[in-house]
Amino acid sequence: MLYLLWILPLLADHKSRSYLPWLLRLFAALCLLATGVQVWAQTQDQAVDFATQSIQLAMSDEPRSLNSIKAVDAFGIYIVEHIMDGLLRRDANHQLVPAVAERWEMHGTTARFWLRHNALWSDGRPVTAHDFVFAWRTVVDPATASEYASMMYVVKNGEAINSGKMPLAELGVKALDDYTLEVELEKPTGYFLQLMTFIVFFPAREDFYTAQHGRYFADVENMLFNGPFTLTKWVHGAALRLEKNPSYWNRDAVHLNLINIPYITNDSAARFSLFKDGKIAVEDGLVGIVTEQLHGALENRFRIHSHSDGSQFYVEFNLRPQRPTSNLNLRKAMQAVFDSQELVYKVLGIPGYIPGHSLFPVYLQGVKAKFRQEYPVPLPSLDLAQARRYLQKAKQELGVDNIPPLSILADNREINILQTQYLQSLFKRTLDIDLRVDVQSFKQRLDKMHTGSFDLVIAGWGPDYDDPMTFADLFASWNGNNHGLYNSPLYDSYIKTAQDTDDQQIRMDAMSKAQQLLIDEAVILPTYERVISTVQHPQLQGLVFQQTGAQMVLTYARVVE
Repeated sequence: MLYLLWILPLLADHKSRSYLPWLLRLFAALCLLATGVQVWAQTQDQAVDFATQSIQLAMSDEPRSLNSIKAVDAFGIYIVEHIMDGLLRRDANHQLVPAVAERWEMHGTTARFWLRHNALWSDGRPVTAHDFVFAWRTVVDPATASEYASMMYVVKNGEAINSGKMPLAELGVKALDDYTLEVELEKPTGYFLQLMTFIVFFPAREDFYTAQHGRYFADVENMLFNGPFTLTKWVHGAALRLEKNPSYWNRDAVHLNLINIPYITNDSAARFSLFKDGKIAVEDGLVGIVTEQLHGALENRFRIHSHSDGSQFYVEFNLRPQRPTSNLNLRKAMQAVFDSQELVYKVLGIPGYIPGHSLFPVYLQGVKAKFRQEYPVPLPSLDLAQARRYLQKAKQELGVDNIPPLSILADNREINILQTQYLQSLFKRTLDIDLRVDVQSFKQRLDKMHTGSFDLVIAGWGPDYDDPMTFADLFASWNGNNHGLYNSPLYDSYIKTAQDTDDQQIRMDAMSKAQQLLIDEAVILPTYERVISTVQHPQLQGLVFQQTGAQMVLTYARVVE
């Protein structure tokens, strides 16, 4: 209104013409604008809005990175899968379907993808085969230091290039023309198409990437999108906002216009209160609600949705030579007193959680049945006397009378704090080992894992693609996500065997041996397999939960009346 009063004198002096009709139209337009601003303000703090097809969410942590070439955390993958598109994606029924590639063929070790001509970047330029070639080469470039570079080893010369032994141009991917991409594999890879849905295989446009001078996807102004949504706001540590991408090739199938995420808090009680107060549409789609909130959901008669998100959690040991935990007998002593059933049932108490016994979750498919059915886990014995014998050997080998205090790294979510408290008590009571808890934010925990600043760390892994290899190669010596630096030529040979054939029997036999070796050498202490329980606004429909990649997919969601 102040703007209108300011402009009146100017209009009155506009020659001798009558300005009244024009002024009335201006006034009406300004009123409409003001009304729109008011509606926007009203919908900014409510869970769902049918008229605008907008929803509001909260996240427990913000992404560590949104750069598809380097992103590694679950929160980053969740956002990236909504703002970027690869060659293939999964539909609402979890089936592989065309994305940027409208069709494809595989013959032996050669794959060819034909790209759709209406796949565009958010600046209107076409997504081409050259964008995939550039992105994949950047992933394996040693200078990039992508923690997911090893996933590109299935492509011919990928490992040699990442090891600095061959030039980038030798990677087995080329653009036959703007819309035809050809991939040569190192060896037959039965799960290759499954990999194509994962973010590390997404495209990047060279001219835009180069123009960001090392800040590619660091902030909104450094981003270029080709997915269902664009990111229009990112206040680090505070808020994100996604809006429907008008340039997306399949935009007519996307119903939501706005996904607002104004709350980032790891306080599960606070997030649950936001849901009860009608300010967010889902709680909690990424990490699940904890026991206290489950009771609250039942008391409020909220509908609870539960599903396995495919994640396996564990305590990872640091095997760097200067760390006490590099000693096998020390790890075996701690393994011999750790009981995942006690942790899950008596400490965590979250319905549906499965005690961890292996790196490989129970749902994974083997040759003809589930992997864990075909290859049962050889469980180590809980034996306090044996644990103390292991401990005595460890002290002798380390040359100490007492094991020095060990640091255990965890992020600041309640479930991880509970685990550190349990482990502190357990190892002190049984082995007289002191644990010093190092609690960090999610991003800081990942950074400290990457630099090896821990003796033990509360860790976990969500599957990137639908094959046991997504877990098996985690502890291969070349994997950037092997934060404890476990290095076993024997383990590596099992992974190579499983990677270098499409014979499922040979592959699963090799991964069974890998499973056994991880237990024999006490590389990790499996803690639990997670079941996600969420409460969801009844007007939000079409939400998809999956076990691979992004755990919650909003691409097919809509708000109903």
